[in-house]
Amino acid sequence: IMILSLLYGRDTELGGLIIMVNSQDILTATDSRMKKSVGALIRELNSIRTGRASPSLVENLSVEYYGIPTPLNQLATISVPESRLLCVEPWDKNTILDIEKSILKSNLGLVPNNDGVLMRIPIPQLTEERRRELVRLVGTKVEEGHVSVRNVRRDSLSEIRKIEKDKLISQDESRKSQEQLQVITDRHIATMDSLKIEKQAEVMEV
Repeated sequence: IMILSLLYGRDTELGGLIIMVNSQDILTATDSRMKKSVGALIRELNSIRTGRASPSLVENLSVEYYGIPTPLNQLATISVPESRLLCVEPWDKNTILDIEKSILKSNLGLVPNNDGVLMRIPIPQLTEERRRELVRLVGTKVEEGHVSVRNVRRDSLSEIRKIEKDKLISQDESRKSQEQLQVITDRHIATMDSLKIEKQAEVMEV
């Protein structure tokens, strides 16, 4: 995808239109795309159950609401009255059975107690074996995040080389842009690695 800008860079004519292209635009778009990859990883890690109660465990579970799959956090208030207890209070009490079904069908291993108005979800202790499985799962999710970031880097590197080949930027500018691209990539990879360490420690916490 050609990065277009009306503010920066050299210009080239295409079909009578003036298109401005600049390596900084590519780097800005790269940073934005990589941030989205980090955000996606955070959501993935938040959905991995630990011994703590957290609304993020269930808030994005899909619930059939009048035939429409809807995230749980759009249907109910989710609270944490105790460190190992979640409470889910549907705004529409008619949805409580559908919410319960969604929680039971998830792979979280949670069993809600439903009194018809409020749903209490105890968070059981994880076994040592389950903790180690989750640590490996966290590692897998982070590696998938790395792949996503590296794919963005590959696309952006291709764009930089293309505008260099088209003589829209100099070789020197291309080299500097590629160095900046690597710095941006390394920063987001490091963020993901920090998230990995934090989540794995949380999983192993008794």
